Amino acid sequence: MRKLLNRLARSTRSWIRGRRFHRVGWIAGRFRTPQAELHLRSADRERRYYVHVPAGLKEHDRVPLLVMLHGCKQDARVFAEGTRMNRLADDHRFIVLYPEQSLRANALRCWRWYERETLAGRGDAALIAGIIRRVVDSYPVDSARVYVAGISAGGAMASVLVFRYGEMLAACAIVSGVMYGAAESVADAFAAMRGRAWKKLPVAAADAARGSERSPEFLPALIIHGDRDSAVHPANADQIAEQFHDLAEVFASRTGPLVEAEERRILDDDRPYRQRDYLANGRVVLRKMIVEGLGHAWSGGDDRHPFNEAAGPDASRLIWEFVSQFRRPGRGSPRLARH
Repeated sequence: MRKLLNRLARSTRSWIRGRRFHRVGWIAGRFRTPQAELHLRSADRERRYYVHVPAGLKEHDRVPLLVMLHGCKQDARVFAEGTRMNRLADDHRFIVLYPEQSLRANALRCWRWYERETLAGRGDAALIAGIIRRVVDSYPVDSARVYVAGISAGGAMASVLVFRYGEMLAACAIVSGVMYGAAESVADAFAAMRGRAWKKLPVAAADAARGSERSPEFLPALIIHGDRDSAVHPANADQIAEQFHDLAEVFASRTGPLVEAEERRILDDDRPYRQRDYLANGRVVLRKMIVEGLGHAWSGGDDRHPFNEAAGPDASRLIWEFVSQFRRPGRGSPRLARH
């Protein structure tokens, strides 16, 4: 009897390993906070999300997940089509998650990165984190390779997730975004977008590191900004880079000191960009790219959609090439570990 049961178990495991994952393509979902959180406003309790799953995945596969956060005046589908990230996902076999801000929460679909609730890890941040957990549990995702990228308000929300839910992530990319803690009100937000954050940089990073219940560590980050961005001043790219550098200093015993490399001007086929790298133990873990001539837009995107410019460099490709180098290490491992 025992031999029969063992053969049956082996046969069942083999059958499961060979099964194709049954949900592929563009999949809609809805996330609602638990009943215990009914004290929240109704607009803060539910969000739609969409998942792109490449064909050919099997039940036993464990592939990376890239969380894409849209900007104001965008929705999930427009963001997906504009960035063409799903094509990369098909080519490189990773899943893409697109949380979507509701019109009830914000009439322009802006993520509320500037609200105190969000900055504390509640509000929009908690909803996005809940969606990520659900997708990791429901799809063939490698939980050590979860990445987040966003543009504008989505880029600012990516910063919030790094500081409040960094234990879920392996790396991030911020396009035309704002550093964490740059604002705590709508008025502050507009000032921050003009490059005038209400907190000084070292204070913002130190406060975030000390205040998080989840003890954030340094996360590898790619920062992309256009030098002609009139909506979010390019000074914000410098502030984000400095904040990540300060965060690395807070956790210097884990990451090692960051070494700043000389800025390089790289000639892309379409337009040049200025790149500055920061290295830990000889490896690039922080990169800032200022694209010459780029406005408030996704570089190399589909310009039939708002906030996308067709001319390169290809931001989607650059983001995937950067973040996919990293994985979240296991307990007791060094913070920066290559997969």
